[in-house]
Amino acid sequence: MTCALVTGITGQDGSYLSELLLSKGYEVHGLIRRASTFNTDRIDHLYRDPHEPAVKFFLHYGDLSNSEHLTSLIYYIQPNEIYHLGAQSHVRVSFEIPEYTGDITGLGTTRLLEAIRRSGISTRLYQASSSEMFGDAPAPQNERTPFRPRSPYAVAKVYAYWMTVNCRAGYQMWACNGILFNHESPRRGETFVTRKITMGLANILAGKQQKLYLGNLEAKRDWGYAPEYVEAMWLMLQQDEPGDYVIGTGEAHSVREFLEEAFSYAKLDWQDYVEIDPRYFRPTEVQCLVADTSKARKQLAWEPRVTFPELVRIMVDADLGAVGLKAIGEGEKILAKNFVAWHR
Repeated sequence: MTCALVTGITGQDGSYLSELLLSKGYEVHGLIRRASTFNTDRIDHLYRDPHEPAVKFFLHYGDLSNSEHLTSLIYYIQPNEIYHLGAQSHVRVSFEIPEYTGDITGLGTTRLLEAIRRSGISTRLYQASSSEMFGDAPAPQNERTPFRPRSPYAVAKVYAYWMTVNCRAGYQMWACNGILFNHESPRRGETFVTRKITMGLANILAGKQQKLYLGNLEAKRDWGYAPEYVEAMWLMLQQDEPGDYVIGTGEAHSVREFLEEAFSYAKLDWQDYVEIDPRYFRPTEVQCLVADTSKARKQLAWEPRVTFPELVRIMVDADLGAVGLKAIGEGEKILAKNFVAWHR
């Protein structure tokens, strides 16, 4: 049985990845932080009492700030594959807590790499890199595009990227970087702009909210559907040799376009409900990120299936259901058309 360790398992990607790995017969171990409130809602449906027979899903308390515990945990679990998704991952927040972001997002990766090296185990590592590393580099961006980070989060991710590359070269670690462009779903964090829009729309329709406050509407991003992106993560670790891959759709859409798509789907005019709040602007903006996925399409045989309008409909329908309203219905049809059982 293949054994995998997933950091950041309680996040959007961690939950979808766990579903995928379990569907493939893996034993899955996840690293979670201890908190006074439960933060496992995205993976609660996967959890089983460890006293039950044939349990394949296990959670371990730990933190990316504790190198000694990481080393002990890795040595104890002996994972065949490690998916490092854990980070302080909110770009706007990283401007407010840059030191913490550098410690967890940047140095946290170093601690994990050192834990692998010191434990002496043979494993394959996936490092979750980010399109934010490209910053204001001209689009489209691929594996050869220079990094020009424009936020503390992006700077920390660049550090983590190069630490992974250097450990691969210096210690012959089997380690790869997945440079994923923005990927969304109904499990996206509620403070990220796409989910903020679909939740805001649902609350407006439910009479729970009057206005939606946003920042820069002109920023363009390459938005894809998260369950497809975790498939790419898994594919990277199945290759004969480690490498770095850009993952995205190859299309850019502005925040304004996302608004238009979401509100028009609900037959509303977004301009009647949205106001701009300067507090949500970043000190340094990234205007346009678009993926050139030629390498991933050729070497991984991976390509996205869900389109931008379909992604928006999936998220709107999910949030309508979350506030007790009837879904418009296109989202379920899209899911039924595109996905195998583990996505549902």
